[in-house]
Amino acid sequence: MEPIIKSQDQLYCNSLTSYSRRKTIPVNVGGVLIGGDNPIVVQSMTTVDTMDTQGSVEQCIRMIESGCQLIRITAPSIKEAENLKNIKDELRKRGYSTPLVADIHFTPNAAEVAAKIVEKVRINPGNYADKKKFEVIEYTDESYQEELNRIRERFLPLVKICKEHGTAMRIGTNHGSLSDRIMSRYGDTPLGMVESALEFLRICEDENYHDIVISMKSSNTQVMVQAYRLLVQKLVEGGFKPYPLHLGVTEAGEAEDGRIKSAVGIGTLLEDGLGDTVRVSLTEDPEFEAPVAKALIDRYSKRTPHAEIKKIEEYPIHPFDHEKRHTYEVFNFGGHHVPRVITDISKIEKISEKEIKQTGHFYLPELDKWKMNDQGCDFVFSGSNPIPFMLPNGMKEIQYAEIWKQQSDQINKFPLFNLDEYANSSDFHLELNFLEIFDTEIEEVIPIIADRKDTVLILKTSNKHAMPALRRAFVSLMESNTEIPVVVKIAYPDQDHDLTMLYAATDVGGLLIDGLGDGIFISLEKENQTDRQEILDQVKLHNSVGFGVLQAARTRMSKTEYISCPSCGRTLFDLQETTAMIRKRTDHLKGVKIGIMGCIVNGPGEMADADYGYVGSGKGKITLYKGKEVMKRSVPSERAVDELIEIIKEDGMWNESDSI
Repeated sequence: MEPIIKSQDQLYCNSLTSYSRRKTIPVNVGGVLIGGDNPIVVQSMTTVDTMDTQGSVEQCIRMIESGCQLIRITAPSIKEAENLKNIKDELRKRGYSTPLVADIHFTPNAAEVAAKIVEKVRINPGNYADKKKFEVIEYTDESYQEELNRIRERFLPLVKICKEHGTAMRIGTNHGSLSDRIMSRYGDTPLGMVESALEFLRICEDENYHDIVISMKSSNTQVMVQAYRLLVQKLVEGGFKPYPLHLGVTEAGEAEDGRIKSAVGIGTLLEDGLGDTVRVSLTEDPEFEAPVAKALIDRYSKRTPHAEIKKIEEYPIHPFDHEKRHTYEVFNFGGHHVPRVITDISKIEKISEKEIKQTGHFYLPELDKWKMNDQGCDFVFSGSNPIPFMLPNGMKEIQYAEIWKQQSDQINKFPLFNLDEYANSSDFHLELNFLEIFDTEIEEVIPIIADRKDTVLILKTSNKHAMPALRRAFVSLMESNTEIPVVVKIAYPDQDHDLTMLYAATDVGGLLIDGLGDGIFISLEKENQTDRQEILDQVKLHNSVGFGVLQAARTRMSKTEYISCPSCGRTLFDLQETTAMIRKRTDHLKGVKIGIMGCIVNGPGEMADADYGYVGSGKGKITLYKGKEVMKRSVPSERAVDELIEIIKEDGMWNESDSI
């Protein structure tokens, strides 16, 4: 394979193998410094109506106490922008100096008011000076330049106010709200996202205004990561200053799904030293967002020094689009197959049929049959504790090689070897063997496995700079044209559930984003629990997280995906309650993507690639979408979920729930 990136100089980060934060200019936001040599800043956004001064202040205080260092508040019109002064004054009166950020979308005049009050304004270049009607427009170079002149005229007053008042700005591109003009010229692409921001950035630089942070947010983690990387490259290529980056995944959702999806996008960029401020967008109260962002950030405070990783001279992975690493097929790994989930049950002696439910497979004793849910794992690793009953058809068992060799059934069970065992063994499974190695053994392994079509690598690392160390091993395989399938094995001993989710999503999700990896294996090998129920709970978590990471990285869709925005002051209904209600009635629709948006700002555009949409359009009124097409307008909220389900049924995407 011909390498696409031939020099580190062309890359989007300081190093692919040695942890180093990208050096940016510092931007002062009311005394909080973003970028430069300063720590990564945690921020979040209020959900209370901006006109509710006391409610906003109380929520701001809860957010500050949860670790929030910047607070964003929506200002959809001039009256909300003006009320930011009352909120700010009350916070200062109560002893809180946390800087405030005004969130602006369609109203430049509100931005101009807010910029004189708060420490930072966020504008979305997709709708600040443009309207979105999903129209394709043909432009000549001259007519396109006329549009840029119109944007300059609309945007320049805000730039001058910010410069005069020392107000910082975020130019925040959102994948789903690219203007018709950008879409017509660049398409629905990471390049379109980057160019959307650069148009506004050029105006700022012409005015010698540099107090700017930039974001490239999307609910699609692949697009989000690619856009940020491309932005950094384009900033260098265009001779711009190295502006700080605000990281975030839009509409990540709630609970486990929201945390995993956020970590796949944000964590992948943090691993390569990108990012100066982070906002995790959850469909939960905003005080729950800052601790998740902080947990992601804190992982890098002790990242250096780390064990040396061999440098990459020529990078065979294109960082700005997704292309799966080419592998040959071994059993049901590699080739055209989706990534597999291996669930570790090796610490459970004599596991029962009932206990195996933690892996997504359910035994029905009255029927003597098995059922599987959407997260039924593909393989279980039993290690030295063979399963004492017949397994369901949808699941296979992996054992340590020495245990496997003692079994009467060596056809339906599969052996796992270490490197020494594999190199010296003459006894292999005819179709599928697993070879577990550390990343540092990859050069030694390549000659041994080069011609083997019966083996899958289980790749792990002890390097605390884990994702880049694993990525380097993949690069070695690609450099030698070794197309063996690889399952990534990770272990997080003695950590709480949230950290396991976040770390797995970063370490494996980051590889999947780049098309690397044919499976995920979260190990129990270092866990210290001895209580059987605690181990079973861990098995259930690992199984769920494995599927969650694959889904968040867009490599295996195993369940319904909800693209739901965080509540904010614009939201026209109870977003958490509505999301729960929709989820309850649709969570059996495997692979279907449903966007749930509080208002038109986060409406058809922000739903990105959702199949169906539920968008607030007025008090008690909902607009329903199929893709980006309006199907029904002004549906009373009490009927809207039923009407949404009707649309799904008419589209032939409905099936009845067969809950277990």
